[in-house]
Amino acid sequence: MRGTKRPLGVVTSWVRRQPPKVKAFLAVVTGMAALVFIRFIVHDHDNLFVAAEAAHALGIGVLIYKLTKEKTCAGLSLKSQDLTAIFLAVRLYCSFVMEYDIHTILDTATLIATLFVIYMIRFKLRSTYMVDKDNFALYYVVLPCAGLALLIHPSTSHNIVNRISWAFCVYLEAVSVLPQLRLMQNTKIVEPFTAHYVFALGVARFLSCAHWVLQVLDTRGRLLTALGYGLWPSMVLLSEIVQTFILADFCYYYVKSLVGGQLVLRLPSGVV
Repeated sequence: MRGTKRPLGVVTSWVRRQPPKVKAFLAVVTGMAALVFIRFIVHDHDNLFVAAEAAHALGIGVLIYKLTKEKTCAGLSLKSQDLTAIFLAVRLYCSFVMEYDIHTILDTATLIATLFVIYMIRFKLRSTYMVDKDNFALYYVVLPCAGLALLIHPSTSHNIVNRISWAFCVYLEAVSVLPQLRLMQNTKIVEPFTAHYVFALGVARFLSCAHWVLQVLDTRGRLLTALGYGLWPSMVLLSEIVQTFILADFCYYYVKSLVGGQLVLRLPSGVV
């Protein structure tokens, strides 16, 4: 029995030995298989969007537990939390003036929780904040997102400011996790609660992406035309896909670490 390995361990070892292009291909195939599975078990795909926001809220709940119980914010990126608060605030504004619904309530709760996390990092636990490791320049993402929003935004009948704001929050959400990934790459070691939080974000992004992709498939592309004309519908879908792939590599190492029984996640060079 010593020479036998668990099937999952064998598969993980085989994937780890493959070149990057093969890993990327396997990730795409796995994602497509997951989409097909979800399509058959979830009849109302709007529930996927709610589940995505619930996963995000769960991840923030893990952060709040870490901050209040362990009294440390080590490993957390304040800049990622700032970006999250910005896109949530903009999205809330758009929800109130354009389409008030259940997502408005969920976003309100998530924004309040995010602001609490920011407050704890900035004031209560400032001494444990890794300011030297959290060195991602925000203008690298904020300015391009703002410029892209000016050029490509919805073509609906709403006020132009509202349409540009909507596009800005879509683009900013897609890249808001980059400072957190950069911080983890700088430290190379990710403690459990931070890893759980980022993995929850990965799950949320995948569910949100699955929601949009399946909606497009079910409506045979009519959803894209309903969002407007020009490049905007494609950019919405592309933003969802970008968010998913940004976190895909981390989620792979997270699952690998979990299967191996490791409490602390160690990231190799080049993950982010």
